[in-house]
Amino acid sequence: MKDNRPVNLDLMSFKYPLAAITSLLHRISGAFIFVGIAVLLYFLELSLQSQAGFARVGELLDSVWIKLVVWAVMAGLLYHLIAGIKHLFMDLGIGESLEGALRGAQVTLALWTLAIIIAGLWIW
Repeated sequence: MKDNRPVNLDLMSFKYPLAAITSLLHRISGAFIFVGIAVLLYFLELSLQSQAGFARVGELLDSVWIKLVVWAVMAGLLYHLIAGIKHLFMDLGIGESLEGALRGAQVTLALWTLAIIIAGLWIW
């Protein structure tokens, strides 16, 4: 029997459609915010310990690096929210075609870009 299966698949050489990329990013953002929420919960716990802890969190939040961390967690949360809403529409039968999936992916990325710019302006 002739074996026509590929011997070695180079996953980096595949051209994934935009809808597949946004779906994968939705899963990655979920894992990212799982870790990011731990950082935010630490800040909350520190701020609730005492007045000195609250002041320390205020000082930390003035740091550019901490602002970047908070912005990155917000970016993950916003992407996960927007892509999740897109998935809910797809569960309702809206955007299940190839063209609809492409449009949904484009709208998701456009709304996410707008949302992270607004979040960045709010943080800084």
